[in-house]
Formats: sequence, C-alpha cells, structure tokens
Amino acid sequence: MFTTTAREQSYLLQVSLDGRRLSLDDIAGVARHPGSRVVTLAPEAERALAGSNALKHSLIDSGAALYGVTTGFGDSSGRQISKRRTASMQDNLLRFLTAGVGPLADDDVVRATMAIRANCLARGVSGIRPELIGALLDLLNADILPRIPERGSVGASGDLVPLSYLASALVGRGTVTHKGQEKPAATALAECGLTPMTLEAKEGLALVNGTSFMSGFAVLALHDARELAFAADLCTALTSQVLLGRAAHFASFLFEEKPHPGMVESGAIIRALLDDETADLPGTPGSDADYTELERGVQDHYSVRCAPHVTGVLRDTADWADRWLSVEVNSANDNPLFDTATGRAYNGGNFYGGHVAQAMDALKTAVASVGDLLDRQLELVVDEKFNNGLTPNLIPALEPDDVDAGMFHGFKGMQIAASSLTAEALKWTMPAASFSRSTEAHNQDKVSMGTIAARDARSVVALVQRIVAIHLIALCQAADLRGPAHLSDATRAAYDAVRKVSAFLDRDRALDADIERVVTLIRSGELRTAVEPETGAGSAAAAR
Repeated sequence: MFTTTAREQSYLLQVSLDGRRLSLDDIAGVARHPGSRVVTLAPEAERALAGSNALKHSLIDSGAALYGVTTGFGDSSGRQISKRRTASMQDNLLRFLTAGVGPLADDDVVRATMAIRANCLARGVSGIRPELIGALLDLLNADILPRIPERGSVGASGDLVPLSYLASALVGRGTVTHKGQEKPAATALAECGLTPMTLEAKEGLALVNGTSFMSGFAVLALHDARELAFAADLCTALTSQVLLGRAAHFASFLFEEKPHPGMVESGAIIRALLDDETADLPGTPGSDADYTELERGVQDHYSVRCAPHVTGVLRDTADWADRWLSVEVNSANDNPLFDTATGRAYNGGNFYGGHVAQAMDALKTAVASVGDLLDRQLELVVDEKFNNGLTPNLIPALEPDDVDAGMFHGFKGMQIAASSLTAEALKWTMPAASFSRSTEAHNQDKVSMGTIAARDARSVVALVQRIVAIHLIALCQAADLRGPAHLSDATRAAYDAVRKVSAFLDRDRALDADIERVVTLIRSGELRTAVEPETGAGSAAAAR
C-alpha cells in the first residue's frame, strides 16, 4: 500500500472518507491541489465494508442468484454462473466496457471522480472489501491517474464505460498519467510499490456502476460557477462606475421588496463594491417646463440595473445544485446493495444520474445567461454611442495630429471573441436530460444523460470564464481612460489584480494570453480574495 511518512502527513490536510460527510469543497481541493491532501478510509467505514462483504459471500455460498455477482449483466441477468466463475466475470466486465471515445478527461476531473467513487463505496453496502477502496486511494494519493475518455456514458447503470478505465487501472491495465508522463498502469503501480488488484465477486461492478464520473464534472463546474457569480457582480459594479451609472439601482430597498436570496446577495455585493448606493438619488427640484430634454436618462440599461436579477438566478441555482450534489457524492449509487441488518441483497436503480442531470442542465443555463449579460455590458462599454464619452472600442486617447491617429482598433477583436463565446455558451443550454435513449438491448430503456449534462456545464463554465476575463480587461482599460477617481477601494483592488497580469492597451496587440491569465485569476479565487478585504464581505458570502 502506498503510504506517506508521519512527517509528510503532518503537513497535509486529512480527508477521511466514510460515505456520508465528504464536502464538495474537499472534492475540489483534492482535484485541484494534488499533493496537498491525503485521503484515507475512516475506521467505521472499514467495519461496514467488512460486514457487507461477508454478507455477499454468505449469499453466494447459499446458491442465490445475485445480479452481477452470480448472474450476467444487464439483459443477461437471467443467466446464472457458478461461484467458481464470479471473479472472472468481473474482470471480463471491465474488458467489454472499455469502449470510451473522445478527448481524455482533465486531471482534476479524474481526481474528483476517484475521490467520489471511493467515498460512495465507503458507505459499506456494496459488498466489496475495504482493500479495494484502499487500493483506489493509493492511486489517488500517489497521483496515478487513469486516462478516461469523456464520451460513452448515458448516465444510468452509472458511468459504466468511463469508470471501466478507473477500474482497469486498479488491476494494472490501461494507460495512466503519473509524474506528468503517460505510461502503462502496471508500470506506474510498480514504480510506487503498488500491486495490481485481483477483483473478487461484485467488485468490478461496484467500481463502474455509479455516478462518480458525472459527479466529478458537476462538482468542479459548480465550484467554478460560484467564482463566476462573484466575478459577474464585480463586472457589474465596474461597468456602473466606468459608464458613470446610477448606483441607486442597487439600493437595498429594492431587493428587500423582492427577496430572492441569490438576488439579495448579488445586490449586497455590488453595493459593497460601489461603496455608495445613494450618490445619484434625485436631490434637486425638477423643471416645471412642459418639456425638458434631460442630459441623461434616469435609468441605466437592463444589463446593468437588472444584473443582480440575472446573477441572482445563478446563485440560487448553485445553492440547490450544491444540496443535490452533496447527497449524490455521499450516496451508495451502485447495484445491488447489501443490507446487513436483514441479511438481504436489494436490486434497485441508485446508479441513475437524474439529479445530476437536472442540476447541471439548470446550472449551465444560469451560467450562460450570466455570460450573455456580461457580453451586453461589454457592448455598452466599447461602443461610443453608449459609453458616455469613452473612446471608440476603448482605444488610447490620441490627438488628431498624432502619427498613430486612426490606426488603432482597441477592443474590437475582443468584443467579436466575446460575442462568439456567448453564442456558443447559449447553444450548449439545450437540456441533455431531454434526450434519453433506450439502449443495452432495451434493458436501459430510460436513462439520465447526466454525464453529458455535467460535461456541458463544464464547457459552458469554461466559455463564460473567458467572457468574464475579456470584460474585466476591457473594464480596466475603461477605468484608465475614465480616471481612477471613479473607482472605489474595492474595485481598485480588482483593477490592481487584473493589471498585474494584463497591462494597459496603449496600442493594438495580441490579448489572447492576457485572457487566459485573467481566467486563472478568476478560477483560482485570487480575484475574489483580492477584493473581499475592501468590501467587508466574508469569503463564504462572496463566493456563495
């Protein structure tokens, strides 16, 4: 078994799995910060696992027909095999399921999948040995990552095809990534002093017959969506400032009269970022003329004053998705399950990914809507018809006789890119759960498509991260053109954070690398943590 020394463990965060208390934050930490945590199996989980494993063997010895243990799989469940062949059938299961296609899942998704699968099995009702989870955690702690193709799951009977690659790595087959290199699984195991597992009855099925791959995508998409919610509120505050907008659109009174929690939270964050909600309230007598042409309208565009009503939907969607995913990753989601209290095995459908599918279909729609909102804000900022005196496309201010006058196009290309990203994000919002297919010889005749929904949500989040990055770079350019006096301490902190990775655009240049550096700021939470001390908001409130 792969172990760390006591000295090494003293510097690591401990994540103990019992199948009931794994947090989504812990999953994201394990996935995104390899080497910073050691994941272990809780002693009470080991006892529960031993009990259900003993029950499984007792039922096998009795000659009972147990689905996937002494019978075939799927529509082959009417074909019973002898006790002598149960282990061989588990190995064969992995062979015929290895049919994934498409790009390989990112390392963070694979780590999240491994942690979730281990935790779900740790509930102790799947009839497997504690040693099987121990072997899975050895791979995770050693950062031996199976290469898993993203496509091939319909999200019912679990993520059979993708998870077969995880199970194959445990038995020493397939390809893994280890220390930045792709290598045969058997080679990586040997290098870490690990021995390939030999599966016994039910263990192959327990590894593949769950929702852990879709949940890996879902947990990380949700984690990133929460950072996007804060970044969107920040963009709205900056947009209001650089356009000389009306802070009173975010007055607390308005949100008290329509108190959706996410909307209230977004309004509060924007107020804290602006630091003055009453600066532009009417305070002087109006004209008594029959008609007066105002210098500016009394209301800003919808994409500014309605922004909390859009981002608030994302916040509220994220909150209930968080509850559903927390249940999913702390559930027994394979089949059959063993009840040691009654001595019986139960067949059911806990492998069904319907809750993940619905949560991710909703999340991707809410995230894409925020992307569309920010794309509309960007249009106001770069367009001289709407930007209240800023330069066209935020080009540097030049005198007419300057040698470069008329040459620069500023953020024209950035807006085109943002518009393209927005269209693609909106295209991905078609609900995947609506596309159930009957498959596997009509045994799986109603399926969740949860894995596709979760992958879609990941894709939408990635697109919107880049829309936000483009908008933030443009807003910092607008702030430079407008002058720093229009920023609050909080938005100035955001400006400083962006400027560390993206300089003022004093002439046309490539900005693609700037976009990715700002995406890293957003995704890592660095942008939020740079701003929060200036708002008095706690990290939990700002991120959630």
